[in-house]
Amino acid sequence: MGSWNSVQLEVLYTVLGWVAFVSWSISFYPQVFLNFRRKSVVGLNFDFVVLNLTKHSSYLIYNASLFFSSAVQTQYRSKFGSNEMIPVAANDVAFSIHAVLLTAFTLLQIAIYDRGNQKVSRISIGIVSVAWLAAAVCVFIAIPKHSWLWLISCFSDIQVVMTIIKYIPQAILNFQRKSTIGFSIGNILLDFLGGVTNYGQMAVQSIDQNSWVNFYGNIGKTMISLVSIFFDILFMFQHYVLYRNKKAVSPPNPAEVSNEPLLRNLC
Repeated sequence: MGSWNSVQLEVLYTVLGWVAFVSWSISFYPQVFLNFRRKSVVGLNFDFVVLNLTKHSSYLIYNASLFFSSAVQTQYRSKFGSNEMIPVAANDVAFSIHAVLLTAFTLLQIAIYDRGNQKVSRISIGIVSVAWLAAAVCVFIAIPKHSWLWLISCFSDIQVVMTIIKYIPQAILNFQRKSTIGFSIGNILLDFLGGVTNYGQMAVQSIDQNSWVNFYGNIGKTMISLVSIFFDILFMFQHYVLYRNKKAVSPPNPAEVSNEPLLRNLC
């Protein structure tokens, strides 16, 4: 079993991990409070929330399994080396639990507050359905072979895909409305801090162990940081540069498009 070589780096690892946990956890609240204050979820893309719930649920399964299951840990060390440290910390599990609960609460707000003409797209419903169907197939394949590490890696892959996809609908909605009103920038700033410190935590462990297995042995954690940082920068650019102090422009509603002909009869 791997152990720390430097007490100082171990302390830094722990501090960075809990800073990431606090930042990511608090990042959910600005949007929740904004929805509550406005009694409206207009401006928050519903696809973002639905995809986010699948993403965090998959990530919770991965983190909790690798952190608590001795069978999964044994298979991890068998694959990457007996001296390798498990790349999931207590803060990762705590964050995942909190994220699932807060995302589910945000969905509840979507159900009870003013939604305008916004709704969850069929594309997102299809993506989520395919993701959970794929997870079910992985479960049936893994059980006979007791391939537990492979199974939770499937959930990690799902959360990586969801992480990449989930930000796109919100970025498009901001572009269509030419505004970020209704979408909390506080969420993004805290998410950015969480991504940076999470990546820093992994780097500290790799430096201490003189091994980069930590990065590709937990590719899900690596990708969640990099993708989050990329999209957070995009959202900050939209909020502070492109659409600064601009009022929202509602995207066209297909149900309200005029049925009049494009060319009138001039005779």
